[in-house]
Amino acid sequence: MIMQILKNLIMLVVIMNNLAAQTNRILEGFIETTHGRTWYSIHGKDKNGIPLILVHGGPGASHYYLEPLKKLAEERPVIFYDQLGCGNSREIINKSFMNVEYYVDELEKLIAELNFNEYHLWGNSWGAMLITEFISAKKPTNIKSIILSGAYLNTKLWIDDQINYIRQLPDSIKIIIENSEESGDFNNPKYQEAMNIYYKKHVCRLEQWPECLNKAFENFGTEVYNAMWGPSEFTVNGTLKNADVIDKFARINIPILLTCGEYDESTPAANQYFASLNSYAKVIVIKDASHEHHLEKTDEYLYICREFLNR
Repeated sequence: MIMQILKNLIMLVVIMNNLAAQTNRILEGFIETTHGRTWYSIHGKDKNGIPLILVHGGPGASHYYLEPLKKLAEERPVIFYDQLGCGNSREIINKSFMNVEYYVDELEKLIAELNFNEYHLWGNSWGAMLITEFISAKKPTNIKSIILSGAYLNTKLWIDDQINYIRQLPDSIKIIIENSEESGDFNNPKYQEAMNIYYKKHVCRLEQWPECLNKAFENFGTEVYNAMWGPSEFTVNGTLKNADVIDKFARINIPILLTCGEYDESTPAANQYFASLNSYAKVIVIKDASHEHHLEKTDEYLYICREFLNR
């Protein structure tokens, strides 16, 4: 009798796990664009919350480093996608797509393919600029809110803030970076070592970088990054050289959450400035964190996002 009850309980657990797996199943697909195929995946498809579409940074960073945000699929569908030229979206018809206008159209096509009645947008770094350009150009009416994590909205401001960070480094490190940037010697091992010190301060402060971040670098769209940004973090000669969407950001009229780390490349001062221009925006600064604060302070970050989205 007891054995039969145990067998029934085990069977019930198996059935419940199967149901949970079906409910949380991952759907993957591609959308066809004028220049190639864009990969996307949907987590938590059958959840009732308003869907959240994630727009990664870079340009060219791919979706992998956003992996912790899958936990938000416990309440709502969460959509990941790789912008053309990186990650799972490397099937390219031609290479004339590396500009803001293409990526705005790509995001519009993705949203049309998903066919949601309403949705939230989340963007990191370059993804924040892309979302701002998308809202300005396409004027969608069914976005409920946006979350901009480590927002990049103006190239000059971004570079000025990074130069200020470099000035705070020890002289031995600062000189190596400055000399390499000036000469264009970006393959110099000493430069690479100096940049690792910079990254550990302002990109990700974890002693051991998580596998999802390493995987993003392994699948990085270097060609896209070079064409749109440039050969290094501080040398900008691509199509984003004079990019500025601050005025467009100021005209967005839906709830906006700006998040940044205390030592973020997207500085707290920059985010406070952005928020001062838009009455719909609020800023949360996460202590002892940097650009990838969703990786450094994951539980805190997920709590902040849930509170904002549920509101």
